[in-house]
Amino acid sequence: MKSWSKEIEIEAPIDQVWGLLEGPLEEMQKIMPQVVDHKPVKVTDVGVGSIYRQRYKEGKRIEEYDVETLEYDNAPDKKKLKVGFTLAKMFEITALYELYQINQQKTRFTYTCTNRPLKSFLKLFLLFASDKIVVQFCERVKKVAEEDYKKTNLLV
Repeated sequence: MKSWSKEIEIEAPIDQVWGLLEGPLEEMQKIMPQVVDHKPVKVTDVGVGSIYRQRYKEGKRIEEYDVETLEYDNAPDKKKLKVGFTLAKMFEITALYELYQINQQKTRFTYTCTNRPLKSFLKLFLLFASDKIVVQFCERVKKVAEEDYKKTNLLV
């Protein structure tokens, strides 16, 4: 198993960032444009155990998989969402999103991703994997959240 983690400060309120991760499909697509569908299969009152069927476009192919909520915390100053899924029957992946309110307009965002190959020949691929995708994702979340926040302030 391989794990990557990145922390970044975002000049936007915690709820603004949370909406991109936990909001409707349209918000999620701002930071994950390859996700073309995200429908509930089973939703629990506490979040943990909820399952969503997600469709993800990679080039011309569309992969479909079930995303399970493994951890969920939606406190006013601290939010956590951990999801897990199996991709193409080859990799077991988890994504952990942690948000901490620094102040009313600033959020600390930590993204941790793990990837466990389900077939032994895939372990070799992970030896060469870098944190590039994790870094790019954090930068995209920062850019989108800050742009959205600036737009809402201009409208007020």
